[in-house]
Amino acid sequence: MKNSKLLTLTLLSLGVISLGACNTLDGAGQDIEQAGESVQSAASK
Repeated sequence: MKNSKLLTLTLLSLGVISLGACNTLDGAGQDIEQAGESVQSAASK
C-alpha cells in the first residue's frame, strides 16, 4: 500500500514537471523563431 502511494505521487510529480517543461520549450522555440525571422529580414534588406 505504501509503495502504491509513493508510485502515484511520483507519477503525478513527473507529469506536472513535464507539462511545465513543455510550455518552457514551446516558448523558447517561439523566441528562437522570432530571432531567426529578424535575422532573415535584416539580411534581405
